[in-house]
Amino acid sequence: MRRQPLPDDALDAIDRAILNTLQDGFPIASRPFDEAGAGLGVTGAELIDRLANLREIGAITRFGPFFDVAPMGGEFCLCAMEVPESDFERVMTLVNAHPEVAHNYERTHRLNMWFVLAAVAPEGIETTADEIERETGLKVLRFPKLEEFFVGFRVTA
Repeated sequence: MRRQPLPDDALDAIDRAILNTLQDGFPIASRPFDEAGAGLGVTGAELIDRLANLREIGAITRFGPFFDVAPMGGEFCLCAMEVPESDFERVMTLVNAHPEVAHNYERTHRLNMWFVLAAVAPEGIETTADEIERETGLKVLRFPKLEEFFVGFRVTA
């Protein structure tokens, strides 16, 4: 299902702190949520509840580690598609069904669906993109990574 923009008041100060802080790392500890929560002024249980709520309202789509597959022999690829508006939900569902797909976003221009493919081997990118093309009947444009950039997502008051 397509997500609607969040209302301005959907996130309180603690939610914003969670989103900003946890991007910079998560403790490796016997009780990591308790440790991370303490730094945010909440209990581990409250942190877990807040993360679940952030996911439920669409502020985040997932919570978990991000592995750089390249040093392990894998590959990332940014992809884009031109999807007819009337077919967007169907195509989005087909694309998102692939476990290699991450960060699927709708944009307001001709190439209106953008997503990242992550595969354990370089040939997995082509295989998955080809499967998506067969399933949807639409071309998947592939933009392989040439240079690494980190873009942090920070929320303000």
